[in-house]
Amino acid sequence: MRLVRVKAPSEEQKTQIYEIWNVEYPSKIGYKHISEFEAYLDKLVDQHHILALDEHEKVLGWFFDFIRNEERWFAIILDSSLHGKGVGSKMLDLAKSSNTVLNAWVTDHNTDLKRNGEYYQSPLQFYIKNGFEVLTDVRIETDILSAVKIRWNKTT
Repeated sequence: MRLVRVKAPSEEQKTQIYEIWNVEYPSKIGYKHISEFEAYLDKLVDQHHILALDEHEKVLGWFFDFIRNEERWFAIILDSSLHGKGVGSKMLDLAKSSNTVLNAWVTDHNTDLKRNGEYYQSPLQFYIKNGFEVLTDVRIETDILSAVKIRWNKTT
């Protein structure tokens, strides 16, 4: 497994990321068509990407950060085969090396279903373990997302 920074994923990499997104994230935030996923990416400002590639150059993990409302936001998705193996922490460490602040919305419950019918497990403890602060009074509540804001500061 190797981690690589890219300014923009290739078309093949986008397809692999789209597939991981739809398998690993709750089904209600999935995309029906890759064109919807590409439209989402096209709207992001000042994007940076880190890919976790296997020995065949297949994307098994994706970190991306971008500017939203004058703050640096991010998301990370790993194929479940990588969970608990330190890859996510290494991706975060690499991202932290070039940022001073990172923000994200994180699901803090285990009630959303993935496409395969399994419950999506909240990654909140993973982020706490990796030095993120939970801003419990800052939440997003929509039809498709219920999440709390987390933040990492280089000075923290």
